[in-house]
Amino acid sequence: MSVYTTTLFTLTLILVSIVGTQIIYLLVLLYGITKSDPHPVQPPHGVSVIICAHDEEENLRELVPMLLNQEHPDYEIIVVEDRCNDGTFDYLREATQHHDRLKLVRVIHKPDHITGKKFALTLGIKAARHDWVLLTDADCRPASNQWIKHMTERYDPYTQLVLGFSPYAKRPGWLNAFIRFESLLTGIQFMSWAKLGIPYMGVGRNLCYKKSLFLENKGFHRHQEIAGGDDDLFVNRHATRLNTAVVMGKESITISKPKLTWREFFHQKLRHLSVGKHYRFSDKWLLGIFTSTWILAWFSLPAYVFSPFTFILLIAFGLRLILMVFLMWKGAQRLGGSIEVWKVPVLDIIFAFYYLVTGLRALVVKRIKWKK
Repeated sequence: MSVYTTTLFTLTLILVSIVGTQIIYLLVLLYGITKSDPHPVQPPHGVSVIICAHDEEENLRELVPMLLNQEHPDYEIIVVEDRCNDGTFDYLREATQHHDRLKLVRVIHKPDHITGKKFALTLGIKAARHDWVLLTDADCRPASNQWIKHMTERYDPYTQLVLGFSPYAKRPGWLNAFIRFESLLTGIQFMSWAKLGIPYMGVGRNLCYKKSLFLENKGFHRHQEIAGGDDDLFVNRHATRLNTAVVMGKESITISKPKLTWREFFHQKLRHLSVGKHYRFSDKWLLGIFTSTWILAWFSLPAYVFSPFTFILLIAFGLRLILMVFLMWKGAQRLGGSIEVWKVPVLDIIFAFYYLVTGLRALVVKRIKWKK
């Protein structure tokens, strides 16, 4: 066999391995997202809903009435007022006088050794009356008045964490389409792997866990100085195959406000990706293979012309693209998000460029400031 033939064979093998790995991953995610839930529906348990607020008066005036209107037999709402400069405290002080379910916790001074949100969350969780706490953000909105009910009815005696989905609101434009695409893809991944017994993250916009789990593990002690990670790092440290449940469906989601500029979105995702450096090694390996082969699948496409099996490679790549479109469509159905299917192929290649830039940037950045 000549050197030229050997080189072509090696190139073809590499290209097949890249697109083949993508196909396997997409099939696994599709299986996970459609897999039946092993956790039975139980009567909803008592829960403390916790929101941290820093200058969020406008959002709270909209969110609090929606939370008070939830159909659930036993819950309280705790808003942690974190050194606000607007009218948040005055609004909450008045609202608590009219609603027994609503409770106010104030942060006056923050210790230097912990980030603001983690400290505020810690105070809120310690003040919770119930052992189960349900977290969301001030700029999120429950998609229905059944949100709390759905997030507290999927569990068994071993369950300590419940993962929910929180898509972004639909707006015009390609930026918003990409934000929703990236958010849906993230949701499909962490919820699929959790259902397959490999939970690795959750989102604080829709996350439920036991107060006792938090206190027994000293809260955010292991990553208290990191900007972020109050949700995904906590789940990454403490979630297991046995203690984690997943809740899907339109009535169980909270809808978040999306960023309006690419600059704001880039900073937000840079912060999220930088936290991923602190995941367990096995989780970083699992996610790294998926994203790296995704990038390579697109960037190696021109090399197909040098292979004697160009037609077969193109068929494999086409299969990968079809699977991606179907996965996003099915994921939106199962999780409760939204996606324009015809945009997926374009968003697919944009994601490859986006992740190459933000991923490399997140690897080298040392410290990212938290921005509201």
